[in-house]
Amino acid sequence: MATIVSRNHCVVIVASVCIRISAGKCSFTRCQSAPCVAPSPSMTKPPTHSRAPHADPSRARLVSLSTSPVPNSELSPDLDAALSSAAAMLRASEVVTVLTGAGVSAESGIPTFRDALSGWWSRFRPEELATPEAFTEAPARVWGWYALRRALVRSAMPNPAHAALAYLARRLPRCTLLTQNVDGLHESAGHRDVVSLHGSLLRVRCSAGCSPAFAAPPTMDAAHAQAGPVEPPPCVHCGAPLRPDVVWFGESLPEGALVRARAATFACDVFLSVGTSNIVEPAASLPWLAASHGATVMVINPTMQGQRSGPSIVPLMGSAASLLPRLIARAWPAKR
Repeated sequence: MATIVSRNHCVVIVASVCIRISAGKCSFTRCQSAPCVAPSPSMTKPPTHSRAPHADPSRARLVSLSTSPVPNSELSPDLDAALSSAAAMLRASEVVTVLTGAGVSAESGIPTFRDALSGWWSRFRPEELATPEAFTEAPARVWGWYALRRALVRSAMPNPAHAALAYLARRLPRCTLLTQNVDGLHESAGHRDVVSLHGSLLRVRCSAGCSPAFAAPPTMDAAHAQAGPVEPPPCVHCGAPLRPDVVWFGESLPEGALVRARAATFACDVFLSVGTSNIVEPAASLPWLAASHGATVMVINPTMQGQRSGPSIVPLMGSAASLLPRLIARAWPAKR
């Protein structure tokens, strides 16, 4: 039974692949319809994390990031005022939910799922590389694709957006991170409690389900430079091919993680949407569900195309790596 997120709980939800869930499964169907996530009937408390120490060593880095110039332009007066207003609301909040999308990881040099379909892989559609059927039909092709992506992830580093969100999590008395990204960059940035909705690219498991998932050693990706099919290694227990421990299209997402995400959405008083288009389900509904339950929704994205508007929605147009450190540093300014 999954732990439900209680109030006074900060949650980060990260979206890496734009998908829709139908009956708990992933699909490609785009959706502009009304919210489809139902509230959880009950809530229990998650593990408690202590507050960050008064002298957080990451504070200096956060202040430094918040005062660096925005690439190609300074903050406009309107954006500057909106950031200050949003910071005040963030500081006054009791429960914060943060939804981050693939744009956050892209700023660490990790291409989005579809952008990664380049070079030798450009001949394939996503459903030819990220479905159980594709793995059954061509396991070497699918394994080679994920081995290449895993190698990219291993060389990536958290960016200022990851650092800012890690500081936010430490600044609050309780914080749970729910992520649809599979790159592990939030863990690398210092998050202690990560609920991975889409699994982890850095883990593998038996495709026959005979044993639990385990961390993929770097030596497992020695053949990634081939940029083509690579035969998956066999499971040491039953001999079936190993597969990435990620959620493919057509597979169910972990029920416990979904329950926590729903509870967090309905519990928050501030919902921070970062680096996601909020167009495709299921993540698309979460900010607007929060707004319908009285939360203030702050949207940080390079474009507001496809985003909703309303009296409780605060648009902050710009990159996550530029704006998130400023927002959080203004919410909790350094003492002089």
